[in-house]
Amino acid sequence: MGVSGAGKTTLGNALATSRGCDFLDADDWHPPANVAKMAAGEPLSDDDRSPWLDRLNAELRAREARGQDTVLACSALKEKYREQLTRGLARVELVFLHGSAELIRERLATRQHHYMPATLLESQFRALEPPQHAIHVDVALSPEQCVALISASLGK
Repeated sequence: MGVSGAGKTTLGNALATSRGCDFLDADDWHPPANVAKMAAGEPLSDDDRSPWLDRLNAELRAREARGQDTVLACSALKEKYREQLTRGLARVELVFLHGSAELIRERLATRQHHYMPATLLESQFRALEPPQHAIHVDVALSPEQCVALISASLGK
């Protein structure tokens, strides 16, 4: 979890590959109305997010019921979003990807083909409620270092 540009997709994919499990990117699960709103530079409201989080939670619960380990990349900026997302799951480990606003802005400036404009970054930093119980990873480290740190923290 973390703001846009923190590396959730890159690190989530690499972590899932290294651990031999599935990867989901929450951005792929947004309804078209949410995508259009963000593409227009408008932050999503809690009402916009709620059905999306419910849908992701249902998918995670179904995968857990089948015995599938899954890495999910999701902003999950607020505690109530994380609670909604993880409700009913037996096993959850949060990883909080964080970095300086300057580093994240720099990354977003070079990003291509994404509907989330850099102009929404400030609203994400304002909304961010850092989790108390999570693996904290400074994304100023290399992707390889980040994945190694996460894997070591997760253990088997």
